[in-house]
Amino acid sequence: MNSENRNDIRPQTGDALLIVDVQNDFLPGGSLAVPRGDSVVPVLNRYLEIFAEQDLPVYATRDWHPPLHCSFRAQGGPWPPHCIAKTSGAAFAAALQLPPAAVIVSKATTVEQDAYSGFEGTNLHRQLHAANIRRLYIGGLATDYCVLNTVRDALRLGYQVLLLCDAIRAVDVQPGDGLRAEEEMVSLGAQRITLEGVAE
Repeated sequence: MNSENRNDIRPQTGDALLIVDVQNDFLPGGSLAVPRGDSVVPVLNRYLEIFAEQDLPVYATRDWHPPLHCSFRAQGGPWPPHCIAKTSGAAFAAALQLPPAAVIVSKATTVEQDAYSGFEGTNLHRQLHAANIRRLYIGGLATDYCVLNTVRDALRLGYQVLLLCDAIRAVDVQPGDGLRAEEEMVSLGAQRITLEGVAE
């Protein structure tokens, strides 16, 4: 893909928008809030509009944890309880304008298995393959965890990845984690893009 040609990043047949974990518990006020996590929502909504105009598919991953999930501190994991299935914290951000036809992908749904990647333990790859998707536009939360791992798997599985760098935010448990994650994704083959090049 020639990154110098901006036409290359305009959505077309064979592309899908993949929104990662834009859920209430990851937004300000949530139990595992990503700093400025809510700022991705209006940008993602614009990407959603562009994909709707082209009648292209949208996929959205979500953490959908049981109450005693292994990632929670009480069970020896690193995180506070978050995104417990069927709670308001697990719901997608109210302002996120997912279309009715969006494919929802639930991950880390069993007590004993965590999943940072939208591909881990899900049928996402099978669904994308069945829909003849070859390129993914990926944004959401958080840059240094679920976005990073989803992008890693997408590239490993042979997809081209356009990283929506204006629609991701990092936890930054260690300062600079988000920047390092972006650099890793690019080094693995992802292309960083912004709305400016897509919405022309």
